[in-house]
Amino acid sequence: MTEIFSHTPCRQLSQMFFAVFFFHCSEYVLVMAIHGKNSASLKSLLISRNYILAMICSFVEYFIEFYFFPAMKEHWLISNTGLALVIVGEIIRILAIITAGRSFTHLIKRYHEDHHALITHGIYKFVRHPGYCGFFIWSVGTQVMLCNPLATVAFALVVWRFFQERIPYEEFFLRQFFGLDYEEYARQTSSGIPFIK
Repeated sequence: MTEIFSHTPCRQLSQMFFAVFFFHCSEYVLVMAIHGKNSASLKSLLISRNYILAMICSFVEYFIEFYFFPAMKEHWLISNTGLALVIVGEIIRILAIITAGRSFTHLIKRYHEDHHALITHGIYKFVRHPGYCGFFIWSVGTQVMLCNPLATVAFALVVWRFFQERIPYEEFFLRQFFGLDYEEYARQTSSGIPFIK
């Protein structure tokens, strides 16, 4: 039995399924714990049509490469590096959600609410958008873990592009809510996504 699970596809795919399962379940549970049972919905699982399509493409690449070029999947240093990225990304995102508490939402708030505070402590002391940073690292890490070169590049580009559009839009409202405090905070901290100021 141990030999079966140490076999490349079983190990890598089981790590991938666990990573995806844990990411979505932890997201749902944390949202429910912080915002209350009524705030948690299927949207709290963060599963969209584009996300499902990206995951399907990633598995298609994995199986094609495993079938035609099985040695590509035997690079354990690369695969284990991907696993480490998945774990680091997950930890960063969970810390972001817990630290921000009720100020953490999946939807960009366009109107200031009483409980919405500018969070600058904890992980936010080092990164302005640790939730995005964690997801970026996690998503790219899943593909490195599978030794999927095409999906690694595609995930990095697509997720980066998504945040390149989202961060300035979100920060427009944060500047409206928190004014000079946010300006000063933004000057002192990185966005958490490479090449996005």
